[in-house]
Amino acid sequence: MVKATTGKTDARVVSPAEWLAARKELLAKEKEFTRLRDELSRERREMPWEKVEKKYVFEGPQGKATLSDLFGTRSQLIIYHFMFGPGWKEGCPSCSFLADSFDAAALHLAQRDTSFAVISRATLPEIQAFQKRMGWRFQWLSSHGSDFNHHFQVSVSKQEIEGGKTEYNYEPTNFPSEERPGLSVFCREDDEIFHTYSTYARGLDILLPTYNLLDLTPKGRDEEGLPWPMAWVRHHDRYGDPTGVDAMTLISLAKRA
Repeated sequence: MVKATTGKTDARVVSPAEWLAARKELLAKEKEFTRLRDELSRERREMPWEKVEKKYVFEGPQGKATLSDLFGTRSQLIIYHFMFGPGWKEGCPSCSFLADSFDAAALHLAQRDTSFAVISRATLPEIQAFQKRMGWRFQWLSSHGSDFNHHFQVSVSKQEIEGGKTEYNYEPTNFPSEERPGLSVFCREDDEIFHTYSTYARGLDILLPTYNLLDLTPKGRDEEGLPWPMAWVRHHDRYGDPTGVDAMTLISLAKRA
């Protein structure tokens, strides 16, 4: 057996027979993980619902829109809570990393009775300018002036942060920004809307096809040694630009605004 350097670890180089044996051993674990994931998805579908009593109103390209309007003709709605606060120069790079895949997903979701929308607390003109720059087409609305973000744990006030009384991902947190990422799911039956699920933090990993692809490679996400995961991520028009702003820098700038 010899060793080859990948730049991260020393990899074992073996015969085809040994490689096949190792692959089959890992495949058994992968199949078990798939079964466990299917079971988790089943339990997620069986979560109880809570009725949405608040009549939320957003600002969109066509004017005012209610939460019900976002469903269109479909019975299910997925909302991504995009970190983009009023007065920010641009949206969060990490949320943008996720958003680069939204247009393709929204097209296919529509075939399964599911609408998709993105909500941010930035004003509509700020959202539209950034969306145009990024070349995205998905439905993106402003919750500016609404308590929608606060109710779903994705926006807090500076006073709440300073007082140490914020909650994120269903537990107390010291998350430094007023804006936080997340995803919420809703279902509509007749004229009633129900909140069925929300996820935050690492629960959003599943939305990242780039990470899922990197996880298949020998170096994986290759983020060891970085100041924080995703420190390498930039807006897709900023790769190679040394002035590109990373997510934590954006959060720091937002705190000083």
